[in-house]
Amino acid sequence: MFIHQCWHEPRLEIPDDIFEEGDDYVTLLPEVFENFWQPDPYFLNSKIAGYGSPYVASTSMLRNKGERDSKNFHLNKDLKIATLTHKFTSVTLYKNKTVRYAARMHAIIACQMEFQLYPMDIQVCPIHIESFSSNNQKVKLRWSDSGVTLNPELKLLQYNLGQPLQLEESDGYMPEKVGNFSRLTVFFRFERQIGHHLIQTFAPSSLVVMLSWFSFWLGLDAIPGRVTLLVTCMLTLVTMFTGADIPPVAYVKALDLWMAGCMLSVFAALAEFVVVKVLDVQYQYQVNRIPKVLPMRISNMEKGQCATVASWEGGAVRSRKATQTPTTPGQTSLQGNGGPPKPARRQSLLSVAWTDTDTGVEKIMWREIDKVSRAVFPILFFVFVLLYWPILLMKSS
Repeated sequence: MFIHQCWHEPRLEIPDDIFEEGDDYVTLLPEVFENFWQPDPYFLNSKIAGYGSPYVASTSMLRNKGERDSKNFHLNKDLKIATLTHKFTSVTLYKNKTVRYAARMHAIIACQMEFQLYPMDIQVCPIHIESFSSNNQKVKLRWSDSGVTLNPELKLLQYNLGQPLQLEESDGYMPEKVGNFSRLTVFFRFERQIGHHLIQTFAPSSLVVMLSWFSFWLGLDAIPGRVTLLVTCMLTLVTMFTGADIPPVAYVKALDLWMAGCMLSVFAALAEFVVVKVLDVQYQYQVNRIPKVLPMRISNMEKGQCATVASWEGGAVRSRKATQTPTTPGQTSLQGNGGPPKPARRQSLLSVAWTDTDTGVEKIMWREIDKVSRAVFPILFFVFVLLYWPILLMKSS
């Protein structure tokens, strides 16, 4: 950054011969400027600051509520304050006794960031400039008309820098220095670019979740393929999110909720496979334990040689005595002890299979669950997406 300071010094006595003909200013040597009165502003929240390439560590030596820690003071006593004056700078003196100071410097400024909406977060980072030794009764800092200007060619990799910058002038009480001091503040608004995260995180994780839905079309005869597909999807999500460059903070971030939604969807698909497999085992067990009724010859029944009729109802074999009732010639009817015969109807096998009363087709529980999951899982995930993005965009704006 380029720092420009300008102040009026009425105590100066300037001889006219130091100005060149036609000029109303003169550039002073650093040795001459050392004899001038100089303001002593510094970056209140700087971590590292300096002029040129060397870095000079800095600290503001601030204490909350006026507390002083002798240990911290011992650790920081050798660090230099990042002042805004240095001998390797440009100093210009005007005929009207105005002193203009310019310097090029660098600084690392501390910023308290909040990542609840990461990666749609917006960080507002202030830079506080304050007079170090002169209180507001002696030195009053003001922004110039141009204020703070940014290089139009400045581009950041992860952020968009909001414009215009917010400037403030205030007086702050410093308990360490016991007084009110003039302070200038500029707020930088950093809006994170989400394009990188869309390509690297959101789009791949969505595809992995959709890939897990293919398992609902794989029957239980492809158990190894189905298990491999779901486990691979789960491991892919875990690897993707653990390898992402996520700020290590203790609270939940917006990206954490997306991660949880994707992993929960894949885990639910894996749990659904376990459920249908258990139901299939129960179905196979019920089918195999049903006794088989020996076929009877219809010719014997027509001849009256079969005294009983066996029927299967509800998984139990029941028999009744057959009697003939006179009918029209050429017709024979069978009746049991309980009156006219009732049509045999297959009952449910512990709710793992049943017969559709309309079509007469057997319905198996685990197959029906797979069919329902093919629609339910995508619908739930799309509902999650429709809730996630509008809320995130609304809060970030």
